[in-house]
Amino acid sequence: MIESHNNQDKITNPQKTSEDINQEVTLRPESFSDFIGQDKLIENLDVYIKAASKRNESLDHVLLFGPPGLGKTTLAKIISKEMKVNFKMSSGPVLEKAGDLAGMLTNLDSKDVFFIDEVHRLRTVIEEYLYSAMEDYSIDIILDKGPNSRSVVLNLNPFTLIGATTQLGKLTSPLRDRFGVILRLDYYSVEDLVKIVKRSGEILNIKIDDKGALEIAKRSRGTPRIANRILKRARDFADVESNGIVDYKIADMCLTRIGIDANGLDDMDRRILNAIIDKFGGGPVGVESLSVAISEDAVTIEEVYEPYLIKEGYIQRTTRGRIALDKAYNYCNKKKDNSLDEANLFKS
Repeated sequence: MIESHNNQDKITNPQKTSEDINQEVTLRPESFSDFIGQDKLIENLDVYIKAASKRNESLDHVLLFGPPGLGKTTLAKIISKEMKVNFKMSSGPVLEKAGDLAGMLTNLDSKDVFFIDEVHRLRTVIEEYLYSAMEDYSIDIILDKGPNSRSVVLNLNPFTLIGATTQLGKLTSPLRDRFGVILRLDYYSVEDLVKIVKRSGEILNIKIDDKGALEIAKRSRGTPRIANRILKRARDFADVESNGIVDYKIADMCLTRIGIDANGLDDMDRRILNAIIDKFGGGPVGVESLSVAISEDAVTIEEVYEPYLIKEGYIQRTTRGRIALDKAYNYCNKKKDNSLDEANLFKS
């Protein structure tokens, strides 16, 4: 498998880094009123929480899905605070044994929130234990092995499982069907990102004007995590190259120097588009072939780069592979060979 090229260090990578963990503790909203964007989702969640509280019940299990960096973990924590209950957190890869899961579930108080990040990466044995926990608030644990083995039923307090995933399609149907509330987080509008950048600037004591905030918002790939990273780097440029204020000139200088163009695309985005056009005739091309052509991990292409390129209309993902659209040709300043389209129509 091809290794990712320091993808965690790229400022446009929406996956969480160690630096983000420290920063997001400071910047993370703590209530729905502080949360910017995802308006319809927030409105619906608020209704579900108030209804559950009015009935004195635990909230239905919630599945949050969407690209990384949009606030799934933040929303899970806000839900627990709005419900006035405890918040316990784990992740799919961490839960290796049934005992790991049982230990966390049996320590939950009534109505507590149990958050599992990367829920699509749960091991099959863990997932199967979750079924009865989610439906009946109980789990069957097998003690010992061989002829001495026996089953023990552990009763649990009613709780709310919140799962987060960037890959809804990788969840099995039995697990997905056990979530009563399934919500998609979409990329943020430029207007919402401007508000987020300004809010972060106030919290971090970064001076930024309207045009500076707008330029960062426009080139942040619809992702608050990326916008906050850029803001911190822009502060560096403002302190060294100017008077400490992040204005349009400083924001543009910063973004240009770190390789993010006016469309929010970076070098790897450009490599993907050029490879599809130049090496594969505009597509269709499978992700494994594309991975080899640009020397980037296939999972990274699918999870980090493709969602934004698809959203912005540069590429289309079909059952036969990735296809470069007209916007990609225009962006790369290349002419589309329409004869290839006609030939592809007759391929099986």
